[in-house]
Amino acid sequence: MKVMVDTGVWSLSLRRNVVSNHPVVEELAELVREVRVQLIGPVRQEILSGIRSQVQSDGLRSRLRAFPDLQLEAPDYECAAEFFDLSRSRGVQGSNTDFLICAVSHRYEMPVLTTNGDFLRFREYLPIELHVPRNKGGANGDADAG
Repeated sequence: MKVMVDTGVWSLSLRRNVVSNHPVVEELAELVREVRVQLIGPVRQEILSGIRSQVQSDGLRSRLRAFPDLQLEAPDYECAAEFFDLSRSRGVQGSNTDFLICAVSHRYEMPVLTTNGDFLRFREYLPIELHVPRNKGGANGDADAG
């Protein structure tokens, strides 16, 4: 089963000063080896935004091209808006990209690998699953068996 990877996980794994044995970084590396990583365009945009060096930007673009974007459709955006409204009515806020990740994750029954604690709150009201790093256990959500 594919796993939707959130921007924060990519950012953490791409930092120069990150400890390579961080559970989320290790899990992303394992998912890459297993060809289970899923990316959407808005996450790609967030990853590529704000890079100061053109050389670094070009290198990152090149590396990310190994991960094709999952095609989004109008119902994904409509569902994201519904998830936004439902969450807001419960006092839970998040970004448009976060709710789009939730909508796509729901449509494809694909768990989300994230470092963003907002997803724990989203999960209380939205039909999403979180992928937990295998070496971490069940602290952040339901482990993905597949």
